[in-house]
Amino acid sequence: MSGRPTVVVLDYGSGNIHSGVRALEHVGAAVELTADPVRALEADGLFVPGVGNFHACMAGLRAADGPRVIDVRLAGGRPVLGVCVGMQILFEGSDEPSDAPQEGMGEWPGRVERLRAPVVPHMGWSTVAVPEGSRLFAGVEGERFYFVHSYAVPSWQLPEPAGNFAPVAPVVTTATHGEPFIAAVENGPLSATQFHPEKSGDAGLALLENWVRSLSTSHGGEPR
Repeated sequence: MSGRPTVVVLDYGSGNIHSGVRALEHVGAAVELTADPVRALEADGLFVPGVGNFHACMAGLRAADGPRVIDVRLAGGRPVLGVCVGMQILFEGSDEPSDAPQEGMGEWPGRVERLRAPVVPHMGWSTVAVPEGSRLFAGVEGERFYFVHSYAVPSWQLPEPAGNFAPVAPVVTTATHGEPFIAAVENGPLSATQFHPEKSGDAGLALLENWVRSLSTSHGGEPR
């Protein structure tokens, strides 16, 4: 493990965890699959997967102390990457039906809504519109990524920064299926994608490698 950034894949009951572990290992991370909050806090990077119903994922995350772990990491500037529903839970809530509704983490404003498209779910490969300044998409701006979802956040709601001391604006990548929706966000130590990079072939691996490289810089090693 020497010289490799450590990544914890948070095992909180969501599916699709092993493909994420394999993809992260492939791009050079030392990966641990665990629900242990101490290990999740100590790792150089935290990968938050998510498959299925928003509210079930949020309930599982709360049971595993996930919101506190994510909050503490972000307060210390320690990177977190959410994927699919692992991105959705970072917003305020979801309109997805549930017998036991759960509010989201509220790291970003906005709600997850059902896609307004002729065909739902959105399942397959789509291009994304990457703005300038993206580190996550460096080298794969024109590639396609694999989506499987019926719900998404339709637009970014944070106000544009203003004034001499305004914070750096998040980098928001969009895609379109019937209507535009948020495909990825890069916001300081917190990044997330609506698509599955671990299922997106070479382009997805390149994106994950970009993220792991950023960890190796903060980890104290040289970028690979």
